[in-house]
Amino acid sequence: MTVERYLRGIGGFFVLLSVALAYFHSLYWLFFTAFVGLNLFQSAFTNWCPMMAILRTLGVPESAGGCAIGKAAAGPEKK
Repeated sequence: MTVERYLRGIGGFFVLLSVALAYFHSLYWLFFTAFVGLNLFQSAFTNWCPMMAILRTLGVPESAGGCAIGKAAAGPEKK
């Protein structure tokens, strides 16, 4: 898996966890939901968020630079 896929999975998990905690424990956990959402929103513009830096430090590979469907449609690579 790549940094981008881990980021989506971790972000989704944090949102679901914080909503569950808000429901069962305290509504103040919704501030954490907002924090995660704001970080994901700003990372769309800056291409940086704290979790991406952590994942890169842990050695998670970057994306290959495009989807497999797009590469297959473009044809074989020329040498």
